[in-house]
Amino acid sequence: MDLQLAGKRAVVTGASRGIGFAVARALAAEGADVVLAARGKDALDQAVERLASAGGGRVLPVVTDTTDDASVRELVRRTQQAFGGVDILVNAAATPASAAGAPPALADLEDEGLRREVETKVLGYLRCARAAAPLMVAQGWGRIVNVSGLNARQAGNLVGSVRNVAVAAMTKNLADELGPHGVNVTVVHPGTTITEASPAKFAAMAAAAGVEQAEIVRRLESSVSIGRLVTAAEVADTVAFLCSPLSVAINGDAIAVGGGTRGAIHY
Repeated sequence: MDLQLAGKRAVVTGASRGIGFAVARALAAEGADVVLAARGKDALDQAVERLASAGGGRVLPVVTDTTDDASVRELVRRTQQAFGGVDILVNAAATPASAAGAPPALADLEDEGLRREVETKVLGYLRCARAAAPLMVAQGWGRIVNVSGLNARQAGNLVGSVRNVAVAAMTKNLADELGPHGVNVTVVHPGTTITEASPAKFAAMAAAAGVEQAEIVRRLESSVSIGRLVTAAEVADTVAFLCSPLSVAINGDAIAVGGGTRGAIHY
């Protein structure tokens, strides 16, 4: 299937690793020109090298801190300067849900912990959309895809649930406002996803639980209806479709990309 992405101009945040990098690679492979945005210059440079060797559209790295509105606006300005505009924004810059270890209990939850997550994932996504959307509206076409997470649909991690539900709510509001102008906004909810960080993550989980790493993987896979964990590249395939003109029938909706949660019915 031709996703009709050749020549489209995309900005991907959190693009130096993980799902963000996989999305950037998928879009570039489809012929899109892609701006990779992340905070770490060295990691960005390495990501650009990896993409350059794979071919595809043009790639531009821009060091960006999405918690800083001026930095976000400079990202969009440089994209417009280099590529002439912005057609696609994929928001993926966020702290991994497991980065802080086990979710804190209510008595241990500090205001600053939640404030930091909202600042990065919710307000960071909003800043990027606010900066890029006017260019999309002016040209009458655009796609914004927000990478959230399945914690939006389950309890057990208060901070994770709050930030991801907030991203979904923001997505719907933006979709209703921007949809009449040709700009579709969607959100994807990955579950536990295989990335380059997974081996270290699983090893730490195994050590904490006092079991073998294979047992940790088995437990995670047992909750997925396809029987295995989804890879970052597989999440990126869905995101690439949502970025394409072919996804026009989907706007404001949340798409789960975790391989299927057993038992739950979402309607």
